[in-house]
Parts: sequence; structure tokens; C-alpha cells
Amino acid sequence: MPSEKEFITLLNQHQKIVHKVCNLYMDRHSDREDLFQEVTLQAWKAYGNFRGDAKFSTWLYRVALNTAITFFRKEKRQPDIYSTDNVPEQSEEEQGPVEEQVKAMYAAIGELSKIDKAIVMLYLEDYSYNEIGDMMGITANNVAVKMNRIKTKLKESTQQQMAN
Repeated sequence: MPSEKEFITLLNQHQKIVHKVCNLYMDRHSDREDLFQEVTLQAWKAYGNFRGDAKFSTWLYRVALNTAITFFRKEKRQPDIYSTDNVPEQSEEEQGPVEEQVKAMYAAIGELSKIDKAIVMLYLEDYSYNEIGDMMGITANNVAVKMNRIKTKLKESTQQQMAN
């Protein structure tokens, strides 16, 4: 029987993972809170089946990503387009080409499918293709192919945004 205390301790140690997923998939604060609660509930339900084959953080990423994707399907929500409102404002003097590129990149990531967003997030967290594949339930080769396609999409989308 899984220990509730142990679960809470592990969840508290790794809650940043859940927050990252929630921030990636939800724009509004109330929606992020709802998703955080749903991820926590699903993680607790699945915790009894956690065998320790993978690190807890890897397992939690997978639960969080699957829950976020299911959350959209269940609620029949339209995908949220990333809003640049969440990027801190800077004065005109502070804004330069790098900041514009970052805003364009975030906007481009916001336009990706939910699966592609998850892959990008894990890639940016420095997970290997093997680890990403394990979390997403796909092969490392499939991750590599998807990542190449995503990079091409992001490059094109970012260039278009910068041109406008």
C-alpha cells in the first residue's frame, strides 16, 4: 500500500514539474490551478502502480503530460494560443533583437500541437530522446523525427513573426 506521506513529500519535491506543464498548457491562472489539481489527483491514483523503474520525476512528467492532454479532450477546450502578455514588458531601449526572437519563439511554441509542446518542453529541460520517448510512450527515433520537424516549424514560424 502506497504511503500518503511519501507521495506528498515526493510531490512537494517535484512540484515544479507539474507547474511547468500547467503553465505550458494553460494561459489563465484558474485553469492552471484546475489542471494542477487534476494532475495531483491522477498522480495519486497512479502512485500505487509506480514501481520505481524510472525516476519519480520522469514518472511525474509523464503523468502530468498525459493528464494535460486528456484534460483538453475531456473539457473539449480549444487550444490556447500563447499570449505574449505573460512575457515581462521592457522599455523600448531594453528591447532588442534577442527579446523579439524570444517572444516570437514563445508564440511559435504556443501554436504547436499539445504533443509537440510536450516534446519541446522536455527537450528544453535537457532530457535525452530516450527519456522523452519513455515519458511520451514513443520510440527515441520517433522523438528525433518529431524534434526535427518541430525545429523546422519553429524556425519558419519565428521567421514569419519577426518579419511582421
